[in-house]
Amino acid sequence: MNFNKRVTGAKEKRRMIQQDPASKKTEHLPLLKTKLPTAKIIEPEEVIAMEDNPAGVKVDHGENQVSPCRGRRCLPKALRYVTGDMKEFAHWLKDRPPVLQFIDWVLRGISQVVFVNNPLSGILILVGLLVQNPWLALNGYVGTVVSTLTALLLSQDRSAIAAGLHGYNATLVGILMAVYSEKGDYFWWLLFPVSAMSMTCPLFSSALGSIFGKWDLPVFTLPFNMALSMYLSATGHYNPFFPSKLFQPVSSTPNVTWSDLSALQLLKSLPVGVGQIYACDNPWTGGIFLCAILLSSPLMCLHATIGSLLGIAAGLSLSAPFGDIYFGLWGFNSSLACIAIGGMFMALTWQTHLLALACALFTAYLGVSMANLMAVVGLPSCTWPFCLATLLFLLLTTKNSNIYKMPLSKVTYPEENRIFYLQAKKRLAESPL
Repeated sequence: MNFNKRVTGAKEKRRMIQQDPASKKTEHLPLLKTKLPTAKIIEPEEVIAMEDNPAGVKVDHGENQVSPCRGRRCLPKALRYVTGDMKEFAHWLKDRPPVLQFIDWVLRGISQVVFVNNPLSGILILVGLLVQNPWLALNGYVGTVVSTLTALLLSQDRSAIAAGLHGYNATLVGILMAVYSEKGDYFWWLLFPVSAMSMTCPLFSSALGSIFGKWDLPVFTLPFNMALSMYLSATGHYNPFFPSKLFQPVSSTPNVTWSDLSALQLLKSLPVGVGQIYACDNPWTGGIFLCAILLSSPLMCLHATIGSLLGIAAGLSLSAPFGDIYFGLWGFNSSLACIAIGGMFMALTWQTHLLALACALFTAYLGVSMANLMAVVGLPSCTWPFCLATLLFLLLTTKNSNIYKMPLSKVTYPEENRIFYLQAKKRLAESPL
């Protein structure tokens, strides 16, 4: 009896389903009766909010509400295109006419004198040279152009040429040959020896790079020192065509009166010391150079200033003539040394910062020693003290992991170098070995 009732009930139910198609669909798809969450279309503004908010919490972007994170992110992104080494600009130039690329290489070469790989900094430095003396700017520019072309003809490494590494030594050669010329400004025949000596810079750079590469060391401004010393030794003060200034050792005790020391002049000598890297004694020019360095790297600008200050302190400690200190002769080598050790070729830590200060002082004292020695043979010391002192510090061996010498192929600018160092240190800490 019950069986017959169940059969009768099933037949009635089947008849009802056939009469109601909607009920048939519902019977066969019972899962659709479950209420599912409504999918919401995410607008682009909300995607940005999620990226700014790692927790994934939706942020209300009303008309009167401004996201503070967006402004902070956009500003560094915009500055990245004009600061540092301007890598994005270099990539953009690869598909542009070769003339534009060559101008970029030359400008980077002008700025590489102070370890800056930035064409905008090169423009600022060129402006500073024009403020000092257009004749010096012309000779420096001609030297950079000729040296870069020579490196291209010699098929040197294209990335090194693009970074200005085959131009900066010739920049100094051209400027210093004009400074030391006894003929004065706008002696147009001087452009011929400037071009000739600039051609030797890629030769010196390539040869020294082959030797120093075994120890992963940079050549610094050694090619400039060699080329200029060779030129001044070959011509000298009494040459009828290209006479140079006379260099003589100190033969009398300088008259130093401490009451005549001027605080204002000492303050001016701070930017002048940086300006003397390019043989410029105008404080405004030195200020422009500091701005050019600051554009690329604030850390480099800081160490350039500290190095110049330590050079002044070293000069005062030896009772040097105030005129030499005011003229920036005690600051430029120390400034370069402080930049090189303080984050450029060593990753910046507080240990390497102290090492940079020590190197700056050491360079200043070595500078006066070499100036007295080289004056005996009638030559200026140029940047020999900086090169020798900094190479000595880079060859320092230590078990302190916080004194980290950067691999030469990874050197960019101090901020980026420190990031590389921290990442390498993190990988080493996570390594199972």
